[in-house]
Amino acid sequence: MDARRANALFPMGAESAETELVAFRSPRAPRRVALVGNFPPRKCGIATFTADVTEQLARFRPEVSVDVWALEDRDAPLSYGPIAGAIARDEPEDYARAAQAIDATGADAVWLQHEYGIFGGPDGEMVCGFVDRVAAPLIVTFHTVLTEPSERQRRIMEHLVGRASRIMVMSQRSRDLLVELYAVSADLIEVIEHGAPDRPFGREDEFKARRGLAGRTVLTTFGLLGPSKGVESVIEALPDILARHPNVLYRIVGATHPNLVARDGESYREGLKALAERLGVAHAIEWSETFVDTPDLLDQLEACDIYLTPYPGMQQSTSGTLSYAVALGKAVVSTPYVHARELLADGVGVLIEPRSAKAIADAVIGLLDDPYELAALKARAYARGRETIWPRFAAASAALIERAVATPARNAPRARPSFHGVRTMTDGTGMFQHSIGIVPDRRHGYCLDDNVRALLLINQAQGIDPQERQSLAMIYAAFIQDAWNPDKRAFRNFMRFDRSWCEDLGSEDSNGRAMWTLGRTVEDSNDPDIQRWASDLYDTALPCLARFESPRTVAFIMLGAAAMLRARPGHAASLEALEQGASLLERLLGGARRPDWAWFEAVLGYDNPRLSQALIEAGEVLGRPEWTACGIETLAWIAERQTASDGHFRAIGSETFGRPYAQLPFDQQPLEAQAAIDASLAAWRATGEQRWRTHGSAAWRWFFGANDRGVVLADMATGRCRDGLTPRGANINCGAESILAFQLGHYSMLALAPDSAGDSKPRTAGDRVDYRAEDGPRPLAYS
Repeated sequence: MDARRANALFPMGAESAETELVAFRSPRAPRRVALVGNFPPRKCGIATFTADVTEQLARFRPEVSVDVWALEDRDAPLSYGPIAGAIARDEPEDYARAAQAIDATGADAVWLQHEYGIFGGPDGEMVCGFVDRVAAPLIVTFHTVLTEPSERQRRIMEHLVGRASRIMVMSQRSRDLLVELYAVSADLIEVIEHGAPDRPFGREDEFKARRGLAGRTVLTTFGLLGPSKGVESVIEALPDILARHPNVLYRIVGATHPNLVARDGESYREGLKALAERLGVAHAIEWSETFVDTPDLLDQLEACDIYLTPYPGMQQSTSGTLSYAVALGKAVVSTPYVHARELLADGVGVLIEPRSAKAIADAVIGLLDDPYELAALKARAYARGRETIWPRFAAASAALIERAVATPARNAPRARPSFHGVRTMTDGTGMFQHSIGIVPDRRHGYCLDDNVRALLLINQAQGIDPQERQSLAMIYAAFIQDAWNPDKRAFRNFMRFDRSWCEDLGSEDSNGRAMWTLGRTVEDSNDPDIQRWASDLYDTALPCLARFESPRTVAFIMLGAAAMLRARPGHAASLEALEQGASLLERLLGGARRPDWAWFEAVLGYDNPRLSQALIEAGEVLGRPEWTACGIETLAWIAERQTASDGHFRAIGSETFGRPYAQLPFDQQPLEAQAAIDASLAAWRATGEQRWRTHGSAAWRWFFGANDRGVVLADMATGRCRDGLTPRGANINCGAESILAFQLGHYSMLALAPDSAGDSKPRTAGDRVDYRAEDGPRPLAYS
């Protein structure tokens, strides 16, 4: 088969192929993607790939908007042109800054190009801190998947895999390695072959003439020059090749790798030239010693007859120039590294053993001796290349992005959640702490934290048979009563399934929550006997817990004291607890405050809005508008930090805990969403401002898909809720804390919703009452 016959079989030129594929493109919603990696003018394969992705998506998928975030060396800055930003590769703070800036743009996804050498730190480990801070779905392209990684390399790989919503590789072998060696779910991985240009077939003579190569048989190797290219083997093969075909010219195109130049200068290239001189083949070699851009590279590839990739290393999973050469219909002779084995399979190219000059000589001579086979090999390569041309690559990339992006958020249903999820987590002892999926996990027993929340819920839940309400209230109240340890003058927290306690003294926060629930039970329960029990235990425990100073514990006790004062005005111990607690929170706020950190602590934790809520309720109950104002101010600050750029709720992630002045987006817990709803209700009742309804509603919709992964966490039909939002989506377990946060959030939303009935209107100055008076509430005006 000659070149003209092959061209007749494959006549599709660039415009016709692109037009055909674009015409059948399915419409998609506009997407914004942050593309992170090396970028031109940096000279490396990943920079070229990132540029190709940007250019080809803009050309064939204009509905995808790409923001480029380029890695750079601050000691040798480059001029990038119009990109979104640069990240100093060796500065951890710059990764944090970039992640925050990307989130602020409202990016639908972050697409990271990974290679161990391009990020800062040993093996590029600084990339882990970056992905930890990214809230948008993460796509990772692994340009290398090592078969024998070091311990640190494996740890980095596993960290990235754990964060990724989708993973892209460019070879089936890389996919198999991820599954077999790194235990990655196959459903997470997509194989998208390296893209390639769509040019007409068989134009060697035209492009040879442009370069003054008419009549020559041209062999070419392209890329940043270094030992990994295997050029020595080709030079050593040239004497045998030239003896048979003296008109052969071997073109070595590309600058020396900059890392090699920095270490050794041009000694490696000079050594190759000396080798050529010793073998008497220097006259048959042409050196192009500059880094060429893609258009020039393609023109140079078009001018060659046989493309050589004699790489000695077998793990290289991607070679952009190999993809280009095949798509241009070049005969390829290559060692069997990963990409070559797959792309050149089924007779698309010739595979040879590595580091063998004889194998190279035999393969090249065999093709040049048989023009028919050479032309047929080129035709097979061109046909194979149609599968990787840029329109197809762009379509596959757009589909990858679409599968990674969170699905549209659902509206929150208005029905009442079923109580079934609470029932199935409760036995005669109390509410189980954890579950495996939806099945209660008896191994972890029970805890006070969940049973006080359960009593809080049963006091206000609607649609429950009165006998069941009393029965469940008895179970939860009995658990709380048994948790009280008079010897330690505090509550225990954890209980085993056999009803033996794991400890004599529970956490400060569990003690604070118990006081909150006891106060609310006095306020909310319609059973006088339960109210009396709660009041007595409250009076017993409150003086004992005054020693606790944890900010959240203080806030929980304050919320209980505020509830007690609303139910029992003039309750002296509660008045004292509120005043002491509010004073402590005020002092903490002054101590931790800095211009960008209007919060009580240097570290954000769980249940954050409770601190603001406690100040608001204290200010309202005691007629201290300065406390109310302080609570509103700090709640606005934390609400802003928990609101994404498009307005959806983004809970402080549990990975933030223990990190001063930081915020990480995962894992997000239902407890935080419930706290935001409750605090918004308190703020709305105090101010009547619509913004608090808006924020509370956003936190409520978080349960139903208005979140960073677009996944529904709560189920009205069963009353269950998943245990949180991870980088991959929902944690499928449905533990007590999550179920109760969802259920309690519903009843706060009833009071916050614009069309709800009952005590749903904001309090104004005329409505304010003095809960300090022992003879009952009296109207109170602002001072």
